[in-house]
Amino acid sequence: MIARNYADFASRLTLDAVPERVRERACHLMLDSIGTGIAALGETWEQRAFAAAQDLGKGRSAVLGHGRSLAPREAALVNGLLMHGLDYDDTHSRGIIHATVSSLPAALAAADHAAADHAGASGADLLRAYIVAMEVSTRVATVAAGGFHRHGFHPTSLCGAFGATVGAGLLMGLDAQQIGMAQGIVLSMTGGSLEFLEDGAWTKRLHPGWAASSALTAATMAKHGFVGPKAAYEGRFGLYSLYLRDGAPAGLADACTGLGENWEIESVSVKPLPACHMTHASGDAAAAICAEHGLAAGDIARVTVLVPEAVIPIVCEPAAPKKVPATSYDAQFSIPYVVATGLLRGRFTLDELDGAALADPEVLRLAQKVEYAADPDTDYPVHFTGEVIVETTGGRRITKREAVNRGAADRPLSNAEIRAKYHDNAARCVTAAQADAIADAVLDIANHPAARLSDLLAAAAPVEILEGTPA
Repeated sequence: MIARNYADFASRLTLDAVPERVRERACHLMLDSIGTGIAALGETWEQRAFAAAQDLGKGRSAVLGHGRSLAPREAALVNGLLMHGLDYDDTHSRGIIHATVSSLPAALAAADHAAADHAGASGADLLRAYIVAMEVSTRVATVAAGGFHRHGFHPTSLCGAFGATVGAGLLMGLDAQQIGMAQGIVLSMTGGSLEFLEDGAWTKRLHPGWAASSALTAATMAKHGFVGPKAAYEGRFGLYSLYLRDGAPAGLADACTGLGENWEIESVSVKPLPACHMTHASGDAAAAICAEHGLAAGDIARVTVLVPEAVIPIVCEPAAPKKVPATSYDAQFSIPYVVATGLLRGRFTLDELDGAALADPEVLRLAQKVEYAADPDTDYPVHFTGEVIVETTGGRRITKREAVNRGAADRPLSNAEIRAKYHDNAARCVTAAQADAIADAVLDIANHPAARLSDLLAAAAPVEILEGTPA
């Protein structure tokens, strides 16, 4: 059984058995998502989600920027939403999954819960659980080979729940049999619809937090002897048969291949742009054309963007809201908007997602000229390729291709670049001293109690946010 294999792997793994480079990269991935969560503090959708979570369950678990005011499951829900809400968090390309934003919130909440029950989890325990969760979630998603997206399901929620369950189970002291059972239980709690793509709804932001919250529920049920199905993945109505609708995928036999030897954390891509990863190569190509040619809007007659055929329904269609994005989320999933912005501004940052930027008439007029076609030379999902072809009013044809998207596993952002990104994000909301303290705690997590990091995250908020948070 795949679930039992994952459970045995998790139960036997020691942190010393994880190569130092993997531990170091894991800490930087954690830091990256914490930074994106801090940058999201104060957004309308996060404030409303936090208010809803307060109605659902008060407690003493740490919530990024909101003190210690929620029960563990609600804390995991909000932390996942914060870390994923700006769509600036990491992506495992082959699995097409944002794995940190369910793995880390579940681990943080489970560690807090362990602290309430016992002497408390160590930072080393937290790091081990996070690494295990990442290894499981990314493999679960990779087996589907993009199939979940084709059927309208979001792997970040669907697959993230399984890895988060295994990680949370470790921190709760579950044995291998219980961790195996917990995966069967969480099978009945998984979900995540891509319907948000149609109208820019907020629900995608909720997905990883729901996965983390469900993980805590499943692990706790298993801890108390609740029975779930054993064949969570390969069963007749297991994950793959149920959600792919066409039977077990060809890669099912590889679900556990390389556990403890090949580390999927090293294949996780860190985002250099705050947009859907599927837009990055095209956005960078557009920015490169801007830097080299300095075209004005009036110089451009037509733009064609080549993208992998599989991503067209996500970042190119439906055409109308992609060319005139009504919300920041529309813009983050829009090839026309990202490419038009890159061609005219030479960049794509969080500032390009504020109200003034979304209403920029020059960018919107150029977005109307952006068309798309399937890229015949892509190796998607290994890379999120992109090629921008500009035809000028003067008759020139300018082409720029990004065959390997920046930040991909074989074109990674360095740890120093991740730290720089973190500090840029954190500076939007907290003091430099707060940002430094959090970074130090994350990057040295194995040598401190997990509660130290939780306390710092809970306190990482501007005064105006904390004033609205109950003690």
